Amino acid sequence: MSFFELLLLGVALAMDAFAVSVCKGMVIKKPKIRNAALIGLFFGGFQALMPFIGWLLGKQFESVIKTYDHWIAFVLLAFLGGKMIYDVIRQKGEAESYKNNIDIKELFLLAIATSIDALAVGVTLAFLNVSLAEAVSIIGVTTFIITFGGVYIGAKTGELLKDKSQIAGGVVLIIIGIKILVDHLISSV
Repeated sequence: MSFFELLLLGVALAMDAFAVSVCKGMVIKKPKIRNAALIGLFFGGFQALMPFIGWLLGKQFESVIKTYDHWIAFVLLAFLGGKMIYDVIRQKGEAESYKNNIDIKELFLLAIATSIDALAVGVTLAFLNVSLAEAVSIIGVTTFIITFGGVYIGAKTGELLKDKSQIAGGVVLIIIGIKILVDHLISSV
């Protein structure tokens, strides 16, 4: 694979993480560079780590990974999206529903949920004539840059929409989870 093909792969793999980073940006009142960098590092790091793990696992576990990856992503994203919506409903009447801190456990789960497809890509990379170091570096850096920007895009949108942005973010996470599940179910028919 050429550099350009790996870059396109990195962009494609980063799209779910971008959508989630926009959602995270919506609930941060005023994002700081360190918040955006932390989110970018989590998503970029997992997008780089998962293809590496997939490459190590190789073809022997491909059928197991493909059998459950969509369900894991769906459950994690639906749960976290539902939690975002619930938090807004629970906090109605409170002065401020935005937060400037990052919940590391939540970020960890989101990073896993959005990078499961990268695990399957890693299995595929094991059978192609690809430099693993180059591939995971490009995927990780691309995701970092895209999600870093996504936080700021989400923050601007969140300023305009207030609580509606957190509800919208939760709905988007649930829709992404459903899309992953439906895409897999349709492609397996």
